[in-house]
Amino acid sequence: MSESEVDETNAEEQPARSPLRRYLPLGLVVAFVAFLAWGLFTRNETQPTSGAAAPDFTLALFNDYPGNIGKTPVSLADLRGKVVLINFWASWCIPCAQEAADLQAAYQQYKDRGVVFLGVDYLDAETDARNYLKRFNIDYANGPDLGTVVSGRYHITGVPETYIVDKAGIIQFTKISPVNQAELAAVFERLLK
Repeated sequence: MSESEVDETNAEEQPARSPLRRYLPLGLVVAFVAFLAWGLFTRNETQPTSGAAAPDFTLALFNDYPGNIGKTPVSLADLRGKVVLINFWASWCIPCAQEAADLQAAYQQYKDRGVVFLGVDYLDAETDARNYLKRFNIDYANGPDLGTVVSGRYHITGVPETYIVDKAGIIQFTKISPVNQAELAAVFERLLK
């Protein structure tokens, strides 16, 4: 048997490629390119910074956590005329636990001076979130970020993240790590003058 006869025999025995096997590699390449394009698009969405208007949102508060707002749900637009602290946190977040006492102390210090605190619970089970609030004796307004709508508007990169919004609705402070009472007090004093 010559070499050419062997090649013809092997060629005849190979089954035809199915359409799935033919187009699967192309589909994977298209999916990969789409994923890269999505990454570039979302990378261009930036977090609001100091001097920018704070994105509005509505937050349904946990029962028993209305803080000094007194109603649920609450929208940021409803709080115009007040200084507002927005803190993104989660019960599973170790740095959030490190700042919890400072946030509560700052709330106690400024709640009667027109400062509103809003805790936005990120990607958490409600039971875990409530246990966290009880463990740190937090009594300012807190609610779950259902569907990550609020965190999506602020394009958070993780937790904790804190924003302070002035009476006109402009962000005056942003921190993407734990905050402490002294730095919050410095911002509040400036904005309350």
